Parts: sequence; structure tokens; C-alpha cells
Amino acid sequence: MRGGNELLIPDEGYYFGIGAFETIAVEAGTPVFLEQHYERLNRALKFFELDIPMREIERKAEQCLKEPGMCEGRKVLKITVSPGNLLVASRENTYREEDYERGFCVDFSRVRRNETSPFTYHKTLNYGDCLLEKRRAKAAGIDEPVFLNMKGIISEGASTNVFFVKAGQVITPEVSCGLLPGILRGYICRVCEAEEREILPEEVRECEEMFLTNSLLGVMPVTSFGQYQFPSQKKGRELLRKYREERF
Repeated sequence: MRGGNELLIPDEGYYFGIGAFETIAVEAGTPVFLEQHYERLNRALKFFELDIPMREIERKAEQCLKEPGMCEGRKVLKITVSPGNLLVASRENTYREEDYERGFCVDFSRVRRNETSPFTYHKTLNYGDCLLEKRRAKAAGIDEPVFLNMKGIISEGASTNVFFVKAGQVITPEVSCGLLPGILRGYICRVCEAEEREILPEEVRECEEMFLTNSLLGVMPVTSFGQYQFPSQKKGRELLRKYREERF
């Protein structure tokens, strides 16, 4: 990862996870939904009561975007903020076209998402559950683990928001189910008027389709949820094409 060689100050971010981050897709030099990412980061800074000017964050991001190679291909801009640190770095976007061609396989995580925690609703440095569950899932041949909340209701993926298509209607868990309201989630909810509501695990087998979203992934069709094979990927692939056409 380039641009991340600043000296790290051992603060409450390092010791206790008090801090926030954003990962922003950069396509051919253009950051996607940049203003929306800044707005979400600013909300997290206010939540943590971190007095770090957004203009300073934007200045460092602009410098990183001017680095050699950032205008070529698919890149990632990562901004990390804690009480004593402001780190801006770049890397390659590792999602490849073959991932979209095959679609993702998902299954339930053994870990529950805590819908009563305020950390759930911000993109914070408290990311251990997500990281460890993604590693466990990958070892089992699963692309993305999906969390239930403490009430047993579907909330989100480890690094994604989840959408289903049931009887032709796009549905997604409402934010109060315990999830990070993703930038791409907001986009999909707008363009297809998704219904936000509680979704129970047993409803999965009643759905004809599922897809995932996040800022780096865009829209990813899902082929299976555990042993259940979805009969269609039509809506997810349609939304993926639409997003790629409109993302700038």
C-alpha cells in the first residue's frame, strides 16, 4: 500500500479502535462518490468527537490522487483517521472481472452483529469481527459471511450490504437491523426503490435472487446462500451494468 509510511502515533485509535476509515474506489483516476464518502467520514468524526478539519483530510487525499499510476486502472483510496493520526494511502482494487462472471457464494456467520452498539453504524477501526470472519469464510470456500443481529434478523455482510429479490421486489435490511449504511447501498435504494425492512433467515429460500454491494465491489451477484442456489441473477447484473454506466 503506497502513501502509508507516515509515523504512527500510538493513540486511542491504535489501542482501543477509536477512529474511522473510508475506502474509496478510484476508476481511471476518478474517485467514485467522493463527496458521499467525505460526508460519512465527517459523521464518524463527530461521533468520536475528533477535531480534525475535513479540509486537511481532503488536501491529503488530493495529493494521493496525484501520485503516479493513480490515473490508470482500478485503484483504492483509503483514508484512516484517529485522535493522533491521519493516514491516506492507495492500493490496487483486487476485485476482478472473473469474480463478477462467477458470482459470489455466501453463508451465515457464527458471529452476531450487535444492533445496540453505536459502532455498528459507523465505519470504524473496530473491524476485528469482520476481518476474522472473512478469513474464516475464505478458508471454507465462502466469498462473504452474512451476519444476523442479536434478534436473529439478517443485518449485513462482513464488508457488504445485502439485497434480495422476492417476487420481483428488491428488499434490503433496514438500518435499525444493525448495519453500516453503505454508499452503494444508498445508490441502489434510490435507483430501484428498494424496500427496507426486517428479513428473516427463513425468507432466503423464498427469494429468487440476491446481490451484495460495497464501494469497491460495486454490485456483486450471488449464486448461492449456503446450500440454496438462487434461480436468477438478472436484477443484480442489470444493476451492475447500470452502476458502471452511471458511477462518474
